[in-house]
Amino acid sequence: MLIDPETNSIVADGYNGPPRKGGNLCGGSECNRDKLKVVSGTSLEIGCHHAELNCILNAARLGNSTANKTMIVTAEPCLMCAKAIHHAGISEVYIVGGGYSGAKKNGVDYLTDNKVIVNFR
Repeated sequence: MLIDPETNSIVADGYNGPPRKGGNLCGGSECNRDKLKVVSGTSLEIGCHHAELNCILNAARLGNSTANKTMIVTAEPCLMCAKAIHHAGISEVYIVGGGYSGAKKNGVDYLTDNKVIVNFR
C-alpha cells in the first residue's frame, strides 16, 4: 500500500497476482512457480507480479505520484521491487509481518544503500 504521509491517505494498493485481466494466477488457473518447482525469489520471469511493483504501477495507471510517499509491505521486498521502489521516488518503507522467504538476497540493503528509510514493525 502506498500512503501520502502529508495527508495520511492511500495513494494506491497492490497485491501479489497475475497481470491485469490475466486469469486467476500467472499460469491461468495454476501457479507456474509451484508447477515448475521454482524457489521463491529466483527466476523472477516466472510467477505473478509482486505486490510492490503492482502498487507502483497502479499509482501510475491512476495518475498518482509516488514521489516522497510511504510504502507499507508485509514482507521484505525482493531486489527487483526494491529497485522499483527507489526509482519511483518512494522515501520510506514499513515492513510489517514476516520476512522475505526467497532464495536470493532481499532488497532491504539496496533500499538503505540508496537512502530509502526502512522500518520494521
